[in-house]
Amino acid sequence: MRIGVFDSGVGGKAVAGKLQELLPDAEIISVDDYAHVPYGDRIPEDIIELTKIAIQPLLDTECDAIIIACNTATTVAISALRATFPSVNFIGIEPMIKPAAAITKSKIIAVLATPRTLQSDRYNELKQTWAKDITVIEPDCSGWAKLIEDGSSSRVQVEATIAGLLQENVDVIVLGCTHYHMIKERIVDAAGDSVTVLEPTDAIANRIKYLLA
Repeated sequence: MRIGVFDSGVGGKAVAGKLQELLPDAEIISVDDYAHVPYGDRIPEDIIELTKIAIQPLLDTECDAIIIACNTATTVAISALRATFPSVNFIGIEPMIKPAAAITKSKIIAVLATPRTLQSDRYNELKQTWAKDITVIEPDCSGWAKLIEDGSSSRVQVEATIAGLLQENVDVIVLGCTHYHMIKERIVDAAGDSVTVLEPTDAIANRIKYLLA
C-alpha cells in the first residue's frame, strides 16, 4: 500500500517514521509546506487553500490513503478536502479528547495545541461531546511549533509548562500538534510516571488497516 503523509512542517517526519515501523510493508510518502509553516496562527481560509496545494503530490501519486498529520489542518480543512476530493481516503489527526476523558482519574486533562486548533469548531465539538464532565486545561503553547521548526526546541518551556499542569492535578496530557511529537520525551520526563501522554500514531495505523482491509 502507498500512504501519503502531509504536515505543515517537521512534525510529519515523526508521524511518517512511526507509521513505517507499524506498517513495514507500506510505501510512506511525506510532503510538507515549510514555506508557510506554522499553520497554527493562520486564518481558516488560508489553511484550507494551502493544504489543498501542498497535498497535490500525494494526489498525483494516487496514494491509497492520505494522512493529514497536522491537527490544525485536520480541524480546519479536512471537511473541505473530503468534499473537494471525494474519492480519496483522508485520515485526520485531531486532539485525543475522547481517549483522554476515558482514562483520566482526576477528571483534569491538558491539551497542548496551537491557537487555531483550540479555536476550531471541530476541537470545541470534541470537548462538548467527550469532555462535558472533564476540566480541560489549555496552556499557552503558541510559540512552540515555530521554535521546533526552526531547530530551537531546547528553548521550548516544557518543564515550566508541565510543572504548572501537575500543580493543577492533570493526569493526562494530549499532544495536539505533531510538532510536539519531536519533544515528546521531554514532556514524558517532565510529567513523570503518574501522567499519561497521548499522541495518535498507533490509532492512525489501525485506522489505515481498517480502511484498506
